[in-house]
Amino acid sequence: MLERFSRLNERISNNPVNKVIVFLLRILVGGTFIFSGFVKCVDPMGSVYKFHDYIAALGLHNLIGSEVVLAFAIPVLELVLGVMILTGCLRYGSLFAAMGFMGVFLPLTYFLAKTNAVPDCGCFGDAVKLTNWQTFWKNVALTIAILYLLFHNKSVPSLYGPAIQWVVMLLTFILGFSIAYMSYSTQPLLDFRPFKVGTKIGSSLSPLGEDDFVYIYEKNGVKQEFSIDSIPDEEDGWEFVDRKKLTPDLSPAQKAELASFSIYDEGTDVTEEVIDTTSNQLLVLMPDFQRVNKTYAFVLNDLAKACNERDAQLCVITPALHQEVEQWRDLTAAEYLIYGGDDSEIKMLARGNPAVVYVEQGRIAWKRTLSSLKIDKLLKDNVPLAHLSDDFSPLKTLWALLSPYFLIMIALLFLNRIYPVVSFIVKKIRGER
Repeated sequence: MLERFSRLNERISNNPVNKVIVFLLRILVGGTFIFSGFVKCVDPMGSVYKFHDYIAALGLHNLIGSEVVLAFAIPVLELVLGVMILTGCLRYGSLFAAMGFMGVFLPLTYFLAKTNAVPDCGCFGDAVKLTNWQTFWKNVALTIAILYLLFHNKSVPSLYGPAIQWVVMLLTFILGFSIAYMSYSTQPLLDFRPFKVGTKIGSSLSPLGEDDFVYIYEKNGVKQEFSIDSIPDEEDGWEFVDRKKLTPDLSPAQKAELASFSIYDEGTDVTEEVIDTTSNQLLVLMPDFQRVNKTYAFVLNDLAKACNERDAQLCVITPALHQEVEQWRDLTAAEYLIYGGDDSEIKMLARGNPAVVYVEQGRIAWKRTLSSLKIDKLLKDNVPLAHLSDDFSPLKTLWALLSPYFLIMIALLFLNRIYPVVSFIVKKIRGER
């Protein structure tokens, strides 16, 4: 039986059509891994939020705190595997690693498709949204393709020789990690979210009603979400915690058309008062209020004074509870206004804790993490607010990382082919003699 299978496998491998199939499958599988890894490398903070959802949904409490490590490791691994499969490097090692990868995510995505524990798997970040069932069947197709390649990948040679393949892997790892690090420490180098630089922000055209929110109540340490029609009785031990805006399942393009960012003052929508289209605002976003470094308090007070001198207003926006905000005010002697905001909107507007968004007459001029800003340029060098982020351009930074990678990969390919070409020429000359 094994001998018959071996003969059939050898016959298929020697078939010219098989070589075309292997070549196409390398492009399909490798390209999918590259795209999946790349779109998450340019926005690792989005992956942090997604892994937090996974850990909560699956009850993997021992993994709490490892979200950042996972947000770096998995996208970079996908990018490396994709390049190795696409170029045919480590023809079996890369495929066995890819099969191990699918061995984890295939059953995981099946579980998500069956239970909908996490509505959006985030396999392609914010670039492409797939349903959980679409993600599962995508993984089934990839697994079948990887299995085929495991049997027949040897029939097509690698683009790079054995001595160069480890260099290709190392270069791709460095590229992926560099992109992820720059995106994490500043802002995504490619922004697939609706609130891009240049976007006008403010309240949605249609006012929100009670049906547009879910209400979070807590009982015996357990939090649960309720619609307005099913709010529990507080006499039964339920205590109101927070409310959260319902986010429709739209594509990034649709969200861009309906993009809204709402700001609240003790439950009242004050977006139009805060985002004044005749003036400028410096919005400091704190999605995780409790984890904000307290040393930023002095920086924010200095920033608030600098903004007032430049006819701009600094305000902090956070989904934190009222008592947490009051504790911050007492601890830091805050000289700026603090407003409430929807957690998902804050994380969608900009990445970071804290993140800073400069809004110029109602439009986003730039956004950064607070830790990456050179505040001294504003305080000592008197740089205008509009130019405080001029030292960072997401697209230029991305191309500065991609350009040397592609040049080195081309140079390696050229160098790798010199020896066989020279060897062929020498043999020809000797044959003629």
